[in-house]
Amino acid sequence: MAERAAYILQQLNYDEHRIELTKIAGYIHDIGNSVNRIDHAHSGAILAYHILKDMGMEVSDRTEVMMAIGNHDENTGTAVSDISAALILADKSDVHRSRVSKKDRNIFDKHDAVNYAVTNSELRVDTEQRKVILDLKIDTRICPVIDYFEIFMERTQMSKRAAKYLGLWFELIINDTNLL
Repeated sequence: MAERAAYILQQLNYDEHRIELTKIAGYIHDIGNSVNRIDHAHSGAILAYHILKDMGMEVSDRTEVMMAIGNHDENTGTAVSDISAALILADKSDVHRSRVSKKDRNIFDKHDAVNYAVTNSELRVDTEQRKVILDLKIDTRICPVIDYFEIFMERTQMSKRAAKYLGLWFELIINDTNLL
C-alpha cells in the first residue's frame, strides 16, 4: 500500500513530504485490524496517532496520517485529503491472487475466489488524460466477473470519489473491457 499510494502522488508531482506521509499512512493503514476488523479504520487512526506522537512526529503530520487511515474504509470513510485519496485508491485496488493464503480452492469463500481469479492487477496514473486506471485480468474459469462486482462495487465507488478528489477520472478495465 505504501508504494502504490506514493506512486499516485508521485505521478501527480506532489512534494516529497506529502509523498512520505502517504507512504507512512499506507504502511500502517490496517493497524486497526490488530484490535478488530470491525471499525478497524477508526481504531487504526487512533493507534497510529499515538504511535507517531511517541516517535516525535509533528502534530500536523500525524493528524494527516490519522485522517487518511481513519477514512480508508468504504463503510465509514471518504477522501478528505490528497493523502487519504491516494490511500483509498491504493487500498481499494488491492485485488490479486497472492492475497489468498488458503491452498485448498474447495474452501474458498467468494472473496478468496475473486482474489485468486485475478491473475494480473495494475494501477496506472495517466497524467495527460487525468485518470487513474485499474486494469484487471480475471480468470473467469475460477469465478465470473459479476462476483468481482458483488464484493468490490462499494470499493469501486469509493475509488471514483477518491480519484475525483485528486482531479482524476477513475477507469476500471477488466479483461480488456473498459467498464467505467
